[in-house]
Amino acid sequence: MHEQPSVEEIKKHVRKYIMVFVALMGLTVVTVAVSYLHLDVFWAIVLALFIATIKGTLVAGYFMHLLSEKKIIYWTLLLTLVFFIVLMALPTSGYQGRVV
Repeated sequence: MHEQPSVEEIKKHVRKYIMVFVALMGLTVVTVAVSYLHLDVFWAIVLALFIATIKGTLVAGYFMHLLSEKKIIYWTLLLTLVFFIVLMALPTSGYQGRVV
């Protein structure tokens, strides 16, 4: 059976989630503040995508537990890559040099 986590472990996890939440809120404030800057469209998009990438990484890494489950993630990505290669090679496997 599973061992119950200690109170200290739970507090450590809750503290981590609160820190990530505060970081996300701070980055949201930064996003709104950047919208008031008069930047060229290109730089505004680059900056918005940079901030969104950081926020997405925080959400995926901590709230979706992707940082702690690296092994299964790598195997899933490898399997996806294999399927992608097979699907890309499939149409060419029956090609015999004739035009349809």
